Amino acid sequence: MPSLSRRDFVRSASLLAAGLPLVSAGGARAPTPAPPAPSGGAAPEGRQRLPVAKLRRWEELGFGMFLHFGMSTFSGQELSDGTSPPSLYAPTRLDVDQWIAVARDAGMRYAVLTAKHVAGHCLWPSAWTDYTVAHSGVKTDVVEAFVQACARHGVRPGIYYCSWDNHNRFGSMTETDVSKLPADQRAQGPYAWASQAFTTRAYQDFQWRQLEELLTRYGAVAEIWIDIPGVLPRGFRNDLYRQMAAWQPEAVIVMNGGGAAPVFPVTYAWPTDIATLERTFPNSRLGYPQWREIEGRTYYLPGEACDTIGKNWFYVEGEALRGDAELLGMHSVARARGVNLLLDVPPDRTGRIPAPSVEALLRLRRNIDRLGSPA
Repeated sequence: MPSLSRRDFVRSASLLAAGLPLVSAGGARAPTPAPPAPSGGAAPEGRQRLPVAKLRRWEELGFGMFLHFGMSTFSGQELSDGTSPPSLYAPTRLDVDQWIAVARDAGMRYAVLTAKHVAGHCLWPSAWTDYTVAHSGVKTDVVEAFVQACARHGVRPGIYYCSWDNHNRFGSMTETDVSKLPADQRAQGPYAWASQAFTTRAYQDFQWRQLEELLTRYGAVAEIWIDIPGVLPRGFRNDLYRQMAAWQPEAVIVMNGGGAAPVFPVTYAWPTDIATLERTFPNSRLGYPQWREIEGRTYYLPGEACDTIGKNWFYVEGEALRGDAELLGMHSVARARGVNLLLDVPPDRTGRIPAPSVEALLRLRRNIDRLGSPA
């Protein structure tokens, strides 16, 4: 990407929203460089970017912690409308190290942090928006603290970034906008809204530049998790995937939404290294199919089931947690049917994982140790 100041970027946003190309002092946006070849050459078994042996090592991690934390923790809106003031984000006892120590003690081998969710508020001091921790009640760079804590505790870090942004819109539509259209103006069928919801070129450049910050500033990460990928055009997703692979050649890249069905939703979630199963698990008859035929080629795609320790992704005061039997069952079913479990354990408004969640995870670890893991 050519050099472009934040002031230049903001000044050009209205033109970009109208579909005009981004131009900087250095000219048009440079072509995206091709990602480096995987070490050892391309895997002979399929056409995926990473060797199958490396993808299987990711599967061996088995169990990870999803950390939904940010503006929605404080606004009480999972799908925040993006209007809350930055000052609302104000954890009183922020302790990122505690999160990762809990993950380690629970037997989780990786963790994924929501660096930016639907609210658009950033847990790092991004140069491309003022809606960040730098202008909030607590200015800690949570992404930096998270990656450093993972290194201390031997947990592999992953970064989540949401493509649906209710604050930094740049003229884009979202699923909410499309749902308000008259029925005769809406497409029908699975993921139909994504064929109409769109992001402008201005927003796409904003996402690109923010991901560049996240993936070049903090060192190596193990997983890059892009949510709501269907609002991004396929061509842009292709370019973004290649660039993320260049920034982080050893990371697995997730475009959320692949599922376990025989037909992969290419329009919504391709390209990706991992297929996700959100709040669901492979069925008991078919299990999870690692090998997929996509656009005439064969790929090895590991699976990741993500679900919550309670009922909501973000912390909700007084919410009951799932019982010990259910948590053990979720872990056992995921591993027995061939997918990783990414269990969401949200920190509360103090900025710590609450004691009931910690205790539930430690009981789960004891139950897994006592009964053995299916993997």
